[in-house]
Amino acid sequence: MIHIPQLSLVIAVYNNAQALYCILGALSRQSFKKFEVIIADDGSGKEIADVVNEAKRTYPYRIKHLWHADKGWRKNAMLNYAIQESSTEYIVFIDGDCIPSEHFLLDHFVQREKGKVLLGRRVEHGKRWADALSMEKILSGTFERYRTADLVDALKGNSARLEDGVRIQNHFLRSFTERSSGILGCNFSTFKEHLAAVNGFDESYDGPGVGEDTDIFYRLNLMGITGKSLRNLAIQYHMWHPFTTVADKNQERFFAMQRSGKAQCNNGLQKL
Repeated sequence: MIHIPQLSLVIAVYNNAQALYCILGALSRQSFKKFEVIIADDGSGKEIADVVNEAKRTYPYRIKHLWHADKGWRKNAMLNYAIQESSTEYIVFIDGDCIPSEHFLLDHFVQREKGKVLLGRRVEHGKRWADALSMEKILSGTFERYRTADLVDALKGNSARLEDGVRIQNHFLRSFTERSSGILGCNFSTFKEHLAAVNGFDESYDGPGVGEDTDIFYRLNLMGITGKSLRNLAIQYHMWHPFTTVADKNQERFFAMQRSGKAQCNNGLQKL
């Protein structure tokens, strides 16, 4: 059955075809069906296109593959492109190394609220878990279940935040786990009109770690659009990779934005 999308899922990718393969498989078992997928591809090679084309033949949901040439880190330009190409009023953002749980999109859709950015978390599994992941585990849903080896990984410090993988629907119970938390670029959502109000993502950033989440969240806050915790909802599982660092110049760019107090960036959806 083809559904008219009510939500756009933007997946930021760069040359990790196996992870995207797993994500697209996980999306086939979402409890919320009325979504479209937008692949925001920051210059990947043919392998990503092959995965996308196979998914288009296999899965019923709509997929758009946006691409530009690889000229260094230009993720924010692709995210702005995805906003412009989205056909719904509500947008969820994830990274191409995070596997969504069965009710991931349902939780984002049900919890959406004007004037809010929904702030999800992620389970940080280790390399052993990532190496053992298979499409069979994805499609059966067993990748969401903790096993003894996962607990051992946590005790050894090879994984983290397993508690964020426990879905709590009861609002009263969840109030005990909710706490103020920052934004993660791999798991947040808001209305398209809110993103337009701050002119989208600042394309002046040329490296990861600030521009794609902390910067835009700060500017949304300046517009009175505040965060709403999705801890223990909208669960996702991060596939291990070596840690990345934030370049000093991008950190300085963020500090300069804070000092300016300007909610709208100049180099965003529109070039001001």
